[in-house]
Amino acid sequence: MRIHTGEKPHTCNQCGKSFRLKQPLNEHMRIHTGEKPYTCNQCGKSFRKLGGFKKHLLTHSRERLDNCDQSSKTFFRADILKDHLKVHAKEKPYVCYLCGKKFSQMVALKIHQKRHSGVKDHACSECGKTFFTYGALKVHKTVHTTETPYKCSHCDKRFKRLTYLQIHERIHTGEKPYACDQCGKSFRLKEMLNQHMNIHNGERPHTCDHCGKNFAQKGNLNKHMKIHTGEKLHTCDQCGKGFLEKANLKEHMNIHTGERPHTCDQCGRSFTHKGNLIKHMKRHTGKKPHTCDQCGRSFAERATLNEHMRIHTGEKPYTCDQCGKSFTQRGTLYEHIKTHSGEKPFTCDQCGKSFKRKESLNDHMKIHTGEKPYTCDKCGRSFTRRGTLYQHKKTHTGMKPYTCEQCGKSFKNSRFFKVHLCTHSRERQYNSDQCSIRNSRADFLKDHLKVHTKEKPHVCSLCGKSFSQKVALKIHQKRHSGVKDYACSECGKTFFTDGDLKLHKTVHTTETPYKCSHCDKRFKRSEYLKIHERIHTGEKPHACDHCGKSFRLKGTLNDHVKIHTGEKPHTCAQCGKSFTQKGNLNKHVKIHTGEKPYSCDQCGKSFRISSVFKVHLRTHSRKRQYNC
Repeated sequence: MRIHTGEKPHTCNQCGKSFRLKQPLNEHMRIHTGEKPYTCNQCGKSFRKLGGFKKHLLTHSRERLDNCDQSSKTFFRADILKDHLKVHAKEKPYVCYLCGKKFSQMVALKIHQKRHSGVKDHACSECGKTFFTYGALKVHKTVHTTETPYKCSHCDKRFKRLTYLQIHERIHTGEKPYACDQCGKSFRLKEMLNQHMNIHNGERPHTCDHCGKNFAQKGNLNKHMKIHTGEKLHTCDQCGKGFLEKANLKEHMNIHTGERPHTCDQCGRSFTHKGNLIKHMKRHTGKKPHTCDQCGRSFAERATLNEHMRIHTGEKPYTCDQCGKSFTQRGTLYEHIKTHSGEKPFTCDQCGKSFKRKESLNDHMKIHTGEKPYTCDKCGRSFTRRGTLYQHKKTHTGMKPYTCEQCGKSFKNSRFFKVHLCTHSRERQYNSDQCSIRNSRADFLKDHLKVHTKEKPHVCSLCGKSFSQKVALKIHQKRHSGVKDYACSECGKTFFTDGDLKLHKTVHTTETPYKCSHCDKRFKRSEYLKIHERIHTGEKPHACDHCGKSFRLKGTLNDHVKIHTGEKPHTCAQCGKSFTQKGNLNKHVKIHTGEKPYSCDQCGKSFRISSVFKVHLRTHSRKRQYNC
């Protein structure tokens, strides 16, 4: 009746635990006294409980009668084998009446139900810590001993328990006995398989108390928690960078030593990090199973797709604690943080230029070596950087994955897309007080003002030329490298900048949508119309600092300034005469060649110079417009 009433009259006077019967209390008391009355005559091993003693005696029998034909396990009793076979059959007949969880073996159900009750029967005699099972207690007891009797036959590593040794040896043998029945992936440990299964069922049982983020694996939650605590136990003694995991520090050290231990067996390329090799290997298979449902772009890894989706959602979870700026990727945040510290630990040994990242130095070195390892499989063009090749490939596909939700305009490049988004902001708050240019960001305005102050802080490391804006320096440096990333899809001609390509593309169209309001002249581009309209308005925005003379075009001003500086950079190869303007050199060269490309179709007379030819054509007009 005590089963129904729940009455437990027999109480332990040491820990307060109660029992329905006297016999279980007596057995329980042996935990506190350490008494083991049942001793094996063959090996001397002692036991607290009669049931455990009887099971042990079977281990000394001459034959193990019952063998599992699906694994290497052997059993002394047929009923135990029958219970074991349910593991292979995936049969789970034992159900927990409290939570509904199912088990293949009765003993597993009993252990599980103990967790509901919170009863931990097995106490450590050394420290008093209690456990749900005797097996868990035995594992714990190894903490209190330094003895390691089990030695690995492959290496010198030793272990306190035989089970630890068996698990360790799988590293050497490559054995992975636990296979996922959904994707076939195998694991060394059952726990690793259980955690892996959460990926398929979508279960993320481990939740961060700080931010609510969920994880499929407890280990990933533990790593994540260190982001909140700021804990970085492992520090690089060369650059001071801290890491959450020792393994990450070990791989980081490869950057300083130059070691690349992870090599691709298909192309021979080496990597400092194993993760980079794994990503690289997917390039050989060409598999990209993860597809963006908004723009159709595919990715080899789920994590890369997740990062890509932030472009569409606008999510920027990584925030700089110094300036508050947010980023879609953690790596971009790390790079940004270096702008505050000014740290540039990687220096080119040929020109002395320093970089924040090792990858940037590697890319820079290709300027000196001329190496272009990234080749387009459509047109055969080669590039120094993988990112440049990726941008180039869009010229073949016409892909523009970045689309503005407000006006529908699409872009190939994320940088141009971000700049475009600023044009939709309600107010452009930052206005230049020296010209009509307005900017949506203060840093853009600051960069622009250097044009007016003549400040040129950005210096080319190859030729020493200075620029007021960093973007101008980057375009200039491309001219040193000779890299022309932007190719015309019509004729294949290549250009240094996207702007130059857009200007060129007007050659292939006869459309002239921009009409002058003062005359009937039409233009292919709005920039051409603006320059033309200065003829009517008389606007000359580009003034010479030396004499005050103004010009309609910046290029004309640059040519004019050479008169004051005395600079004549354009020299005739035949006679050595120098000129301030390249156009004047071209006219001069025709004196040596005798070339007269401008021919009158009325009288046959030829001319070297276009302006002289135009004056001549007027002599054939019916009326001479200019009379004395």
